[in-house]
Parts: sequence; structure tokens; C-alpha cells
Amino acid sequence: MLFNSVIFLFAFLPITYLVFWGLRAKQARYIWLTLTGYIFYGYWDPRFCLLMAFSTLVSYFAGLGFLKYTNPKQRKLCLVIPIAVDLLMLAFFKYFNFALDSVRGIGGWFGADVALPHLNIILPVGISFYTFHTITYIVDAYRGVITPTRNFFEFSTYVSLFSQLVAGPIVRFRQVEADLEALDNASRTRWIVPGVQFFLVGLVEKVLIADSIAAFVDPALQNWDALSTLGTWMAMLGYTFQLYFDFSGYSSMAVGLGYLFGIRIPRNFNSPYKALDPSDFWQRWHISLSSVLRDYLYIPLGGNRNGTFQTYRNLMITMLLGGLWHGASWVFVIWGAYHGLLLCAYRVFDTQWNALPRVARQLGMFFLVVIGWVFFRATSFSMATGLLRQMFVPTEGILVPGSTLAALAIGVAAWWSMIGPNAFDLEVRDTWPRRVAFVAAFAACLAIIAGTRSSPFLYFQF
Repeated sequence: MLFNSVIFLFAFLPITYLVFWGLRAKQARYIWLTLTGYIFYGYWDPRFCLLMAFSTLVSYFAGLGFLKYTNPKQRKLCLVIPIAVDLLMLAFFKYFNFALDSVRGIGGWFGADVALPHLNIILPVGISFYTFHTITYIVDAYRGVITPTRNFFEFSTYVSLFSQLVAGPIVRFRQVEADLEALDNASRTRWIVPGVQFFLVGLVEKVLIADSIAAFVDPALQNWDALSTLGTWMAMLGYTFQLYFDFSGYSSMAVGLGYLFGIRIPRNFNSPYKALDPSDFWQRWHISLSSVLRDYLYIPLGGNRNGTFQTYRNLMITMLLGGLWHGASWVFVIWGAYHGLLLCAYRVFDTQWNALPRVARQLGMFFLVVIGWVFFRATSFSMATGLLRQMFVPTEGILVPGSTLAALAIGVAAWWSMIGPNAFDLEVRDTWPRRVAFVAAFAACLAIIAGTRSSPFLYFQF
């Protein structure tokens, strides 16, 4: 089910909201949010609800194990076994065919015909996100950062909360534990205004900005080799803003939906195209993922504590795995390696880079990010190199469809993302002018939703 769909806006959300606030007991609210989370998730394919339920049970019993056992060996088993189960499920559904294809490809380089099948595996929506939810819960429980909950439905609410289930943010249990514990005392009136505001800002980002840009970016990149140099730059700039407003829009809606049910979901974006350097970018882009990679991978590897070489090694491992997390493709690995190299280079040349004027650093970082998005968007290495060649070698060809409107959309998106405020910068106020503006924006979004097929969020594929 999509946030930007008629069934969600006029059926699922109103029913879920009214029943939730009609219930008074905390346990009843846990059960209701769990049930609605599974209904929301099962709307795509009910079979995968069993997979999520299994992951939830494994992690829940791991938490109970930490409460029961004090012996280090037993606690270690409660850590290793459930994480291995979660990672094996993720590996099978997301990376098994990728591994087989890679083996076949490597065999082909050496002239060997490796006969391996390609299985018809359907990637469950959101599996990367809820797997990280359960893994961070297990690790934090093992470390003593959190006290595992004995209430199964409290934990299942955390895992299956529909607002952040399929595309994040990656929410750690400790970030929402207090709100879950106080769910029976949540104030409907306190959170309704910020909830509605965040949701509508996110809806505008997705429907009016991202989907409008997609109307010319998607067909252009389907025929990418026919684009001119200017057309290629327009397409990649368009994709740069489409990706941001699509994912940022989802995250803003997730935050708003969380508020509507008394749960404060942390921010996931902080105007990343205002970043001044590679480190700054990763503190602004997909904050929940970058912080998880930092706290559960980079720092345990040693972080920057063991000398220059080890620091660079740890950065590259973290970013390579971060790239692979996004998709089972070597172009994602290359994208991760690219950003790892940028982070390493910045550590070497930070003094010189930081001496540049602020606007030069912002534009320079934006340029580097756009180059990276070429690999992120490309479906193959040949497509990525072809796009880069067209961007930097004068090439004749066509422009993107509707080039005038495309340029206007890119201009609006550039101002909003590089100069204007993000959803968290906007003051939360309930005034009549603001109500009128939000009603008008909602009406415009509805007109587009009703006139076209609702488009999925780009990060659903990850």
C-alpha cells in the first residue's frame, strides 16, 4: 500500500487512526498497530507477512534470552544465532541470485561456462529495513543499551509500524521506546498539527516534485544513449532531485504518521544538498542508515582509533557494504566505493577543501554527489560509463522530453533542496493562512493522484 494512494488516504489511514484513538488500553493499541502494520504490508503480497513474523519472533525470543541468561556464552548465542538467521534470510532473498550471476560472470572471464540456475526469487518489500530494525534491537540488548521488552505486541509494534515499515527510517528501539511505553497516555491533540504538517509536506515532495520530475527523467533514461550532453546532464540533475524528494518525502510522511499515533520517528534527511563536504553529506543523507553503519559497523571495526591505514580500510569496508545494502548489483558496490574514496580523500585534503568559499564547497560537493548518482541509477556498468562519457564528452543527441518544463521543475527542486527549508526547518503553527495553503496543496496532490496511477517510492526496491 502506498502513502500516496486513494485507498491509504481515504480508507486505511482514517480507519486506523479512529480505532487507535478509540482504544484506551496500551495493549489494545499495540495489538491494533501490529494488525494494521501486517495489513499494510500484506497489501502487496500476504505471503511475506510470514517472513516478517518469523523475523519478529526470532528477535523477540533473543531479547528474552538476554533477560534470562547472564552466562557470557549463552548471551553470545542469543546474539549470534538470531542475527545469523536474519542475515541469511536477507542474503537469500536479496543476494542469492546476485551471487550466482557473479560466479557465472567471473567464470566467463576465464573462459569457463559455469552452469548455475537463476532462481525466480521475489524480493520482499522493505526486508532490508525491518531486518536492520531487528538486528539493532538484538545488538543493543546484548550491549545493555536497552532492556528488552517482555511484551511481544510492543515489540511487534516496533517492527511492523506501518509508517516506517517498508522504506524507513531505520528506527532503533531505544529511539521510540519511551513513546511505546507511554502509548496509552499519548496526546492526540498535541501531535495532530505537526503530524498533519509533516505528512502534507512529504506528500508535496513526493507527488508534486518527485513524480513531476520523474515524468521526464524516466523516459529519458530509458533511452539514455540517444541523449545529448545537455540532455544527459538534465536527466541526471533531474534524477538527483527526484531521488531526494522521493525519499525525503517518504521520510517526512513517516514522521508525520508517527506523530499522528503519538510516536516520534527521528529525522532521516537534513537538506543533504546543502552539504559542504563528504562527511557533512553523510550526516545529512539517509541519516538513519549512515548512523547505523557508523555505530554497528565502522566503530566496531575500529573506526579512526588505530591509525590512518586502518581508518581508510574501515571507511571503505563500511561504504562498500552500505552500497551493497542498497541493491544486489555491482554498480551499487561501485557507488559505495566511490563515496568511500570521497570520504578518504576529504580526510587527506580537508584543510585545503575547508579553505574554499562556502558556496564553492556546496556546489563542489553537489557536483560530486551527482556523479555518484550516475552509478546509483544505472542498471549496468556499461550504462554508467556511457552516461559519464556523454556528460563529459560533447555528444549530439536529443534533450529530455518536455525540456522547458523539465528545466522549470529542476529549478524549483534546486532552490528548495539547496537553499530553501526542509520539513524540519518549517515552524509548526496552526493558522488559517497555513490551513488554506495545506488544503490547496493536498487538493493539488489529490488531483494528480486521481489522474495518474500512484507511483511507488524509489527506495521500496531496497
